[in-house]
Amino acid sequence: MVLALPRGGVPVAYEIAAKLGAPLDVLVVRKLGMPGHEELALGAVASGGAEVINHDLVRSLRVSDAALTAVRQLELAELARREQEYRGDRPPLSVRGRDVIVVDDGVATGATVRVAIAALRQAGARRVTVAVPLASPDVALQLERLVDDLVCLETPEPFGSVGRWYGRFEQTTDAEVRRTLRRAR
Repeated sequence: MVLALPRGGVPVAYEIAAKLGAPLDVLVVRKLGMPGHEELALGAVASGGAEVINHDLVRSLRVSDAALTAVRQLELAELARREQEYRGDRPPLSVRGRDVIVVDDGVATGATVRVAIAALRQAGARRVTVAVPLASPDVALQLERLVDDLVCLETPEPFGSVGRWYGRFEQTTDAEVRRTLRRAR
């Protein structure tokens, strides 16, 4: 089965699932951004309750427990909204005992992919493969140790950001995610 990390991973995952003839679903994850600098990932949360925190970064930036809790609550609320938005009343596909390919549009810090891997391991996935068009070289090396397989087409240096390596990098909307998931069913 193929699981997309919304929103940007959905169009990429759709193509992979279609080519493989595999079911497609989403695994909703949310980055826990540094207050005031939201692009800096302190960690991430995923559907099913998995959480990954970069404790070294939290300590070095002196992020208080209260601030981290506030960010977590905000992102859990958005995670729940997206679950409802994308899936409605349909339950998530079961990953227990299955080979799962996790897809995103690229990996910069790896926080959301790490929490997706943790969520899939907790849910009993048999094998976890991460498939991405590009990743930061150091993060790709870290991910290789966490998954059964990593498929990454490019690890450009210097990396910068995911969007830097796309000719067009527009935000995927909730409506596009819903349409793509309907088309996949």
